[in-house]
Amino acid sequence: MDPLAAVSEELAEIDGQIADIFRALSNGFQKLEKVKDVNRQSRQLEELTDKMRECKRLIKEFDREAKEMESRTDANTHKMLNEKKQSMVKELNSYVALKKQHQSNLENNRRVDLFEGPNEGFGEENVLLASSMTNQQLMDRGNQMMDETDQAIDRAKKVVQDTVDVGTETAAALKAQTEQMSRIVNELDSIHFSIKKASKLVKAIGRQVATDKCIMALLFLIVIGVIVIIIVKLVNPNNKDIRDIPGLAPPAMNRRLLSTPN
Repeated sequence: MDPLAAVSEELAEIDGQIADIFRALSNGFQKLEKVKDVNRQSRQLEELTDKMRECKRLIKEFDREAKEMESRTDANTHKMLNEKKQSMVKELNSYVALKKQHQSNLENNRRVDLFEGPNEGFGEENVLLASSMTNQQLMDRGNQMMDETDQAIDRAKKVVQDTVDVGTETAAALKAQTEQMSRIVNELDSIHFSIKKASKLVKAIGRQVATDKCIMALLFLIVIGVIVIIIVKLVNPNNKDIRDIPGLAPPAMNRRLLSTPN
C-alpha cells in the first residue's frame, strides 16, 4: 500500500497526477531531440512548458495539504512528506533546466548573421577600376570610401543602440508581466484551494443537516405516539392493554354525592 494513501487520499491523488506529468515530460523531451523542424520544436517546447506550470501548481497544492496535516501527524510522517516534496521540486527543476537548454539551442538555430552579405565579384571589379584611375583619383576614391564606411559604422552604431534600448524596455516589460502572471497564478491556486475546502465544508454541513432531520423526524414520531396513547386512554379508560403513562392520572369515575340528613 502507498504510504501516502495511508496518510491522506488527497495527497496520494496529487502525487499520482504529478507522477503522470513527469512521465509525459520525460517522453516529450525524448521526442523533442528527434525533431529537426524549428517550428515543431517551438510548439513542442510550449506544450512541455504548460505541463511544467501545471506540475508546479500541483506541488504547491501538495505542500499546502501537507502543512495542514502537520498538527495531525507524527514527526516521521512529516519528514516523509517533506522529503517527497523536495524530490518533486528537484525533478521539476531538472526538466526546467533541460527546457532552457533546448530553448537556447532553438534560438541559436534561428539567429541570423546581420553582417554577412554577398561580396563575390567585388574584388575583380575594384582591380579594373583602380587600373584606369590616376593617383589623385585613387586617393579621392579612397577618401570617399572611408567616409562612406564611417557613415555606415555610425548608422550601425545607432541601430545597435536603438536595439539595445528596445531590448532593455522589452526585458523590463516582460519582467513586470512575468511577476504579474506569477501573482495571478498564486491567487488562482489560493482560490482553487479555498473552493476545494469550501466544498468539503458544504458536504460536512449537508451531512449534519441530514442527521438533524433524522433526529427531528424521530422526535416527531415519538410525540405522535404519545398523543395517540393519551387519546386512546381517555376514550377507553378500561382498556387494560394500554399501560398508564407515568404522571398522567386515569380519568375520575362518575361519582354521586351522598346527602346527609339534617
